[in-house]
Amino acid sequence: MNSKFTQIIEKITAKPVQSLSPYQPGKPEKELKRELGINDVVKLASNEHPLGASSHAVEAIQKALGQLHRYPDGAAFELRTEVAQRFFVKPEQVTFGNGSSEVLEFVVRAFVEPTDSVVVSQHAFSIYELATQAIGAQVIKVPAKDYGHDLLRMLGSIEKNTKVIFVANPNNPTATWLTENEIRQFLEQVPQDILVVLDEAYGEFMEHAEQPVHGWPNSVQLMTDFPNLIVTRTFSKVFGLAALRVGFGISHPSVADRLNRVRPPFNVNTLAQVAALAALRDLVSLETGVEANAAGLAQLEAGLTDLGLEYLPSKVNFIAFFVGDRSAMSVYQSLLQRGVIARPLANYDMKNALRVSVGTTAENEIFIAALQDVLSDE
Repeated sequence: MNSKFTQIIEKITAKPVQSLSPYQPGKPEKELKRELGINDVVKLASNEHPLGASSHAVEAIQKALGQLHRYPDGAAFELRTEVAQRFFVKPEQVTFGNGSSEVLEFVVRAFVEPTDSVVVSQHAFSIYELATQAIGAQVIKVPAKDYGHDLLRMLGSIEKNTKVIFVANPNNPTATWLTENEIRQFLEQVPQDILVVLDEAYGEFMEHAEQPVHGWPNSVQLMTDFPNLIVTRTFSKVFGLAALRVGFGISHPSVADRLNRVRPPFNVNTLAQVAALAALRDLVSLETGVEANAAGLAQLEAGLTDLGLEYLPSKVNFIAFFVGDRSAMSVYQSLLQRGVIARPLANYDMKNALRVSVGTTAENEIFIAALQDVLSDE
């Protein structure tokens, strides 16, 4: 490679980007198969839907294949209308992204300048930091409380230049969650010129649980009293459309207008739009997925308990567990050797922890057996 040109690129790279490290997703199955020359791999690293997408979503994609030469509907009219009706908001309050992570980036791009600050929690989704650092703004990271958001301390961390506060509910990767009373009390104390983003990527697991989750917030309804609130959701998790990348944000119309100003044209493709619309209407598939997830979560909890490992309580499709005085990275690598992909959490300030997604019954069994084998060798 041309080392001289590399030096030139380093020199002209924007300063905030020079110190950034790319977001590290879960290791792909194909990559591990290539590295180890194995055929049987179980990927439980990215909180994906083990049962796959709704059959109605797949059918919708098939019907749309004949329109690949046409640009998507840039306004996503049908999907926007359906989302608005589902959440009892106006269509102009909805902003779509290439995954909800893009909507999170829109918030930073539309409202945060390099001289501003953004408040985030320790152990929270890393995209909040990356999006902020990419424009050179200040990240105020607040220590967690019991691995969750310490809202009182986050309030105390607000500076004069703070523009946005990110709150994940439930949080990834710790699965901690906040009640409506906690969020309301928090919002009552946040100045209205500071936007609060409530990232509910895993919200459907809470809303559609067999046993109602006491205190789970009707976050969109909170916007009536708190117009500075933005709620984000995704079709990548409970709806099983991770490959298509489609998510959305709901906010006050004036906020949504600013978000749409920085939204790239045609950022949600046609196949993603039709699949998301079909998935949103398929309540049977949604309920089936949530029920299967609850059973798989119980299976993982029982397995971790039998192995004597501590874990953080979860109601979503992943669970974070601790390996004690062992090296979490060593356990992770040993699992890879056995064809099982989990997620080490060192990047989330949890050096002795791993996160595992809920898989099928068979995949969960394979993971537990592999983990038992690894621990017996330690």
